[in-house]
Amino acid sequence: MLALLWGSTFFWIELALDALTPVQVTLSRCVLGSAALLVACLGSGRRLPRGKAIWGHIVVAAFFCNALPFAMFSIGQQTIDSGVAGVLNATTPLWSLLIGVVIGSERGLRPVRLGGLLLGFVGVVLIFAPWQTTGPVGWGALAIVAAAASYAVGFAYMGRNLVGKGIPTISLSAAQLIAATGLTALTLPAGGLTSIEIGPKTLISVVILGIVATGITFHLTYRIIAAEGATNAATVGYLLPVVSVALGAVVLDEGFSLRIATGMVVVLAGVGLTRRRKRPLSAPGSAETPAAQTGPRA
Repeated sequence: MLALLWGSTFFWIELALDALTPVQVTLSRCVLGSAALLVACLGSGRRLPRGKAIWGHIVVAAFFCNALPFAMFSIGQQTIDSGVAGVLNATTPLWSLLIGVVIGSERGLRPVRLGGLLLGFVGVVLIFAPWQTTGPVGWGALAIVAAAASYAVGFAYMGRNLVGKGIPTISLSAAQLIAATGLTALTLPAGGLTSIEIGPKTLISVVILGIVATGITFHLTYRIIAAEGATNAATVGYLLPVVSVALGAVVLDEGFSLRIATGMVVVLAGVGLTRRRKRPLSAPGSAETPAAQTGPRA
């Protein structure tokens, strides 16, 4: 469900950008998403988190997991097709692994996983094609990759500082999108005050983008981080390209070149290799426990 909803995000952004600026798209999805989650939070009898310390963590997480990547996607998709955006966003698990290596949560990295990390970034270079892409298209691809890396930072931060603290995920997700709304509002002078004419297509796109593809999707992400850990949550990126490319090609008639297709396969192969873990040895005649089967959690 998360892959279907998250994968459609790039499609709705593409439609919204026909009438809105990147700042307006980013702010509108934050406002609608936070409103939907706030109603769900209060309606379920929950309250928003309290305390300066927890809100400090929420603001940091909102920057890396919401405000910054949302803005980068809107900027990048001005020159990058929605399908390609979904493919580049599939690098989030690669960035998660790299961050784990840097902060020490991923130790004893096996050659096969290291090879997958390198292979994944080769796929990104193949899609990016710096040898033939110049100007705004190249910067657009770079913005999408930056968004994917920002997601990985945000997931790791949320997993370490917010989940498992006794606060319901609906309260955390609502509070974080509220914080992201405040952060994004600060960028209004950078194109957010431009006059617009909202037609039915734009209105529908923005509403679905904000409530479904942002609010509901973000809450599902929080629940998966709480249940399975940040690294495992990032692996939803496996399926995003399938959804984004299919919607872009079928509905928006976006092109899909052999180079991009090859890069997509290389990226997904690399991500798949990074998820290979050494099977733990079990005592003779004993069955593997569920914990051993799922692997360590972030």
